[in-house]
Amino acid sequence: MRKTLLICAMTMNVFNASAQPGDAGDRQPVTPVQRSEAGRSVEHIFTSKILGMERAYSVYLPQSYDRNPDRYYPVLYLLHGAGDNNLCWQNKANLSGVQNMLAASGESAEMIIVTPNACTTTEEGGWQGYFDTPQWMYESFFFDEFLPFIEKEYRIITDRDHRALAGLSMGGGGSAKYAQTHPDMFCAAYCMSALMAIPETGGIGGRTDDDPDSPMNVLNNSVNENSCIRFVENANEATKEKLKTISWFIDCGDDDFLLDRNLEFVTAMKQAGIPHQFRVRDGGHTWEYWHSGLYILLPFVSRNFCK
Repeated sequence: MRKTLLICAMTMNVFNASAQPGDAGDRQPVTPVQRSEAGRSVEHIFTSKILGMERAYSVYLPQSYDRNPDRYYPVLYLLHGAGDNNLCWQNKANLSGVQNMLAASGESAEMIIVTPNACTTTEEGGWQGYFDTPQWMYESFFFDEFLPFIEKEYRIITDRDHRALAGLSMGGGGSAKYAQTHPDMFCAAYCMSALMAIPETGGIGGRTDDDPDSPMNVLNNSVNENSCIRFVENANEATKEKLKTISWFIDCGDDDFLLDRNLEFVTAMKQAGIPHQFRVRDGGHTWEYWHSGLYILLPFVSRNFCK
């Protein structure tokens, strides 16, 4: 079930994509070919049986989505960070404006971009994170309920070659781990300022609570149990071969408190022989950094869609 809450129209131009519905083998490469009006961001509500509550999500739709009802599109699942929600990429990083501009210049293919909400309010329990805990079965919700619903509700090309992950901070670690554990589902993963493991200085952002069952400590424990670094270090040869089929991009600022964990992840990837791109740019754990990262992220996933 969903309810329309918000529609934001943008005014820049984008290009059309040539992907068509049908079997995966019949679909054409996703390439920018035709100028159109601007894309837009919408917000909806999904009722989750697994989580036992309504969850908001945001979707960026190309303008041609409404004009061409027979056209199908690649999809990017874009994850937010701790303490934020599905609206942050649009409201704080101008996601629609950046994608419209990059599509207009031919640097990004038309795509559908989906941002779920992985945080609850204090009244709802204060749970957050992308991994399953006894109180917050979010990973099960994402793969068993949310992703199938999205790819049925919207005209999405539902094969691996047209599905990608990206995220920042907590969402960067979530995108890395989702790609690690579901390599058959995603062609690319862009991990920005990623929470690959718990920092040595304590919990996320140096925060811990006295109550071991508090939402913050539950989140810290779930990240520690799902360490992306340890996953690579412990991977057998078969798992390494699967990870090599994903296009990886790790992006972290030189002043980011998570830089050391990202360096450890990259070191583990190198030792495992898993190809990846790595950028250390000027900046910290800020929306200025993440906004600028969209200009790298969106062309990166587009190139992988076009393969």
